Amino acid sequence: MQSSRETTRWQIKNVFHPSDFSEASEIAFAHALKFALVSRARLSMLHVATESEESGRFPRVRETLEKWGIIPPGSGKDAVSALGMDVRKVVEKHGDPVHVVLSYLRRHPADLIVLATHQYQGKERWFKRSVSEPIARRSRQMTLFVPHGVVGFVSRDTGALSLGKVLIPVTENPSPVPAIDAAVRTAQSLKCSKMSFTLLHVGGQSSMPDCPVKREEGWQWDQTIREGEVVEQILQTAADISADMIVMSTKGRSGFLDALRGSTTEQVLRRARCPLLAVPVAAEED
Repeated sequence: MQSSRETTRWQIKNVFHPSDFSEASEIAFAHALKFALVSRARLSMLHVATESEESGRFPRVRETLEKWGIIPPGSGKDAVSALGMDVRKVVEKHGDPVHVVLSYLRRHPADLIVLATHQYQGKERWFKRSVSEPIARRSRQMTLFVPHGVVGFVSRDTGALSLGKVLIPVTENPSPVPAIDAAVRTAQSLKCSKMSFTLLHVGGQSSMPDCPVKREEGWQWDQTIREGEVVEQILQTAADISADMIVMSTKGRSGFLDALRGSTTEQVLRRARCPLLAVPVAAEED
């Protein structure tokens, strides 16, 4: 491991959260709101209504901030603006959710997408269409996935953070640098003073890539090398260290088999028991 040069502060100006008004989306919303709050960013929420949908409402930003103790009870909209945040809520009538979301993102680019994802396995995946994975893959935007049934590292009730252990799988291709940088900047943005980062390489010592890291007081960096099937080793290591988040560089799918089974990131996501931050590698690094 190498020490990195000083990194600039993470510039998140636009956080985007597609919501289906489910329990899982409520938890993802808490994460999106936390990022928008600490970054003083715009939070855009979008819902694609179905023809049979009778009702539903977006999570209440002011109510949540009041519950978190950020603003006083009964505050008006100006209290949210005073925090440096801007909130937009958009409802699209009908249409394919993936197409609607991607069309919105083309018009209103985001620095971070935060969404809930359901984890379908085996035959279930042939009958239940994934929405979150194609949105992240085709938008080429950094995306924080919060799997269904996972509480994540932002408390929906209090807004408290529980982000302390991060797993970063690394390999030569795609470059590990974007994932390491995103993990560091996430911890910096959320003002996490105590952090443990684990760099995992599945393979031999000779193929372990150089990994420039950011040294800060209270931060620990560990390196582990394991042999075996990549996805299984990532999931097992995440369980062994009780990871609060997995951060992975990704460059999407390539080839026929990946089209059927998904990229390594997607395969990990389907079984992960903590949020996963997918960081696209820039075209020049592919």
